[in-house]
Amino acid sequence: MKPYARLTNFVMAAALLVSLVACAPQATPTAEPAATQAPATAAPATDVPATAVPPTAVPPTAAPEPITLRYANWNLGTEEENNIQRQMVKAYTDAHPNVTIEFVDMSGEGGWDAILTAYAAKGELPDVFMANNVPLYAQNGWLADLSGQVQDDADWANVPQVLKDAFTYNGKVLGLPAAQFIMGYFVNRELYEAANLDAPEYGFTIDEWNEGIAALTDVSKGVLGLDEQEFVMGWYPSTVDSSLMWFSFDGEHMNYNSAAFKEGLAKAGEVKPYTWQGLSDEQKTNFKSAGPWEMFLNQETALRWDASWAVPDYVSKATFDWDFIGIPGGNQALVADVIVVSQTAPDVAAAYDFAKWMTFSTEAYAKEAELAEAAGTAPKMPVSVDEASIELYKQFVDKPGVLAALDNLDNSLIESLAKIIPGYINARWEGKPGIDVGEDKDVNMWYMFNFANDGRFKYEDYSAKLEEFANNLLDDARAAANK
Repeated sequence: MKPYARLTNFVMAAALLVSLVACAPQATPTAEPAATQAPATAAPATDVPATAVPPTAVPPTAAPEPITLRYANWNLGTEEENNIQRQMVKAYTDAHPNVTIEFVDMSGEGGWDAILTAYAAKGELPDVFMANNVPLYAQNGWLADLSGQVQDDADWANVPQVLKDAFTYNGKVLGLPAAQFIMGYFVNRELYEAANLDAPEYGFTIDEWNEGIAALTDVSKGVLGLDEQEFVMGWYPSTVDSSLMWFSFDGEHMNYNSAAFKEGLAKAGEVKPYTWQGLSDEQKTNFKSAGPWEMFLNQETALRWDASWAVPDYVSKATFDWDFIGIPGGNQALVADVIVVSQTAPDVAAAYDFAKWMTFSTEAYAKEAELAEAAGTAPKMPVSVDEASIELYKQFVDKPGVLAALDNLDNSLIESLAKIIPGYINARWEGKPGIDVGEDKDVNMWYMFNFANDGRFKYEDYSAKLEEFANNLLDDARAAANK
């Protein structure tokens, strides 16, 4: 069974949210534009007078009712910036003059979900909003079921199955993929060639990864083989054990005590000397970059862990030959953004139409490409992936590795588990398993992974406890979702 199939099975089983997710209100069809009245029937060409038959009057169809949709997203920038996302909203309202989009103020204390919860308590949830934790929203009964809307949607048919499955709970589509970003390693091919090495390509091996980052590191010349060590523990276990996905998740539980995860954790420590984290303050003076995020464009690292949200920058700013090579073994992680529609939207059908425009619409993608070209950059990858959208994307990004990843999306390691899996946030970061490390009392899960190679403690001494604690959290969260 493929990893994404296991994820699908878990998501659907773990979120038996029928009793939690109230049925979406009946959508009110959007009225058609006024029809032009048919012309009167012409008299027949004959000498015999025709009996006059008055034309049947066709009453004009009512104009669409004005509607205001409240919209919340973290990618809108400022009014002064007028970024592409704001321009996409404007393009929608230009085409639908009866629709007003009102941006919801999401500033405040507590973060995205706390602010949404406060709006919900006042009965003022946004009608369409970016989702940070779909299981939470579903359990709270906030989300409209969009299954009927997507059922016969031609654009939805071309959304990768792995994305459809990620936000489908017990057969109900509760979220629309707003963006997909391939995540993995980007390579500076010229640095490899300058060192008389073959640059790795999509499908490269662990051995090639190990050899390249060691051979290309030359601190005295301000070059590192690898930018950062942290992300290794996320992808590495899957290359050792194909039953594991991102960060050792197997579709139901975390495998923090497994040999594969321990090997990945150890490997993250081994590669530290070839990364920014391995540099002393004195060594950092050999580099132009102020941090690892700048190194790739400054040609100071051969491999950069990043996602395709960086591709527009690489297209417009990189002065060297680069490509995406993903994860050793021929795969990639996948980050998904998702937009949802509130059950309390004044017109779910109208809200869906706008939400589709901001997510997987092929018409909208063509508009985004037009705006990106005008801005001298590149659009994000298409969400509804058909031949036309791929050809359009290739006009901006024609890199072999990027296209290979696009052809292999359904095998991706879903990195966005926090948005999908109940309990994952605590099992991965925030939960406190009752561990004291020296003067650091009651540390959380993030601490245990982040400092596993710093000599503060032996990971082996705690791995079984961490796994048991994490999986109890996941089980409890799943049980709560099933009530």
